[in-house]
Amino acid sequence: MTEIIDGNAVASEIRDELTESIERLADAGARPGLATVLMGDDPASQTYVNMKQRDCEEVGIESHHVDVDGDAPPEELFDTIADLNGNDDVHGYIVQAPVPDHVDYRNVIRRVDPAKDVDGFHPENVGRLVAGDARFRPCTPHGVQKLLESAGVDTEGTDVTIVGRSDIVGKPLANLLIQKAEDGNATVTVCHSRTDDLAEKTRSADIVVAAAGVPELVDGSMLSEGTVVIDVGVNRVDADNDKGYELVGDVEFESAKAKASAITPVPGGVGPMTRAMLLYNTVKAAGLQEDVDVDLP
Repeated sequence: MTEIIDGNAVASEIRDELTESIERLADAGARPGLATVLMGDDPASQTYVNMKQRDCEEVGIESHHVDVDGDAPPEELFDTIADLNGNDDVHGYIVQAPVPDHVDYRNVIRRVDPAKDVDGFHPENVGRLVAGDARFRPCTPHGVQKLLESAGVDTEGTDVTIVGRSDIVGKPLANLLIQKAEDGNATVTVCHSRTDDLAEKTRSADIVVAAAGVPELVDGSMLSEGTVVIDVGVNRVDADNDKGYELVGDVEFESAKAKASAITPVPGGVGPMTRAMLLYNTVKAAGLQEDVDVDLP
C-alpha cells in the first residue's frame, strides 16, 4: 500500500510545535513579527500573501504587510526594505516574487538584512547553508526534509535524484541532503533541462524530488518499485470543470503512485509545508534577535 504523505497534517503539527516557542518569546516580552512586501497586483502573489497572513494569525505571529505600486521606481521598494531592516517589531520578512520586470530581484535580495531573511535567499545565508552552518534553511527544501522525516524515510546512504536546479528548491535541497547530519548523508544527483536520459537517473534513485515546474514530467515508467516521490511542482492546466483548470504537480500522480512506496499529492503535499517553515524561520529569527532560546525541533 502506497503511503500518501499528508503535507497538511505535518504542517499542522509544526504549527502546534511553534506555539510553545512563541510562548517562550511572550514570557520574555517579545512577539515574533513577519512582514510581507508585494510590489504590483499579481493575483497569485496576492493570494499567497493573504494565506501567509492567515497563517501568522493562527499561531500568534504579528503580521505586517506593505504594498508597493508596481509602476514605482526600484528605489521605492528599496526604501521599504530599508525601513523593514530597521523595524524592531519585524523579525523577518519576505519580498513576494515575482517583482516587476524593471526591478532586479537579485538586487532586492541583497538589500534584505540577512538576520531577517526568513526565505534564506540572501547570499550570506546561502553561503552559511553550503558551509553547513545554516541560519535559516529555505522554506521549501526544509519542508521536504520534514515530509521525509514524517514518512519515516532515513536519507542516510540513499540515492536521491532532484529534478530541477532552481535557487529556491533544487540547489539548496541538494546541499541540505548531502550535509553530514541526521536528515542528510544522501548521495544526490541534480537533473535539469540539459540532463541526458532523465528516466535513467530517476529509475536509479531511492528518492525522487520533482521540482522542475513542468506539469507531470515524471511518470510511473520513470520510477523503480518502492521509490519515495516528493512532488514540489504546482502547475495550472486546462480542465473541463467549473474553474476551467486544475492543479497538477510535476509528477503524473496515478502512475507514480502505482510504483512509489510513499508520495506527496498536489495540492496538499509540499505547499502547506513551505508556509509552515516560513513561520518556523520567523520564530527562529525572533529568538535570535531577542536572545531567547525558542527550542525549535
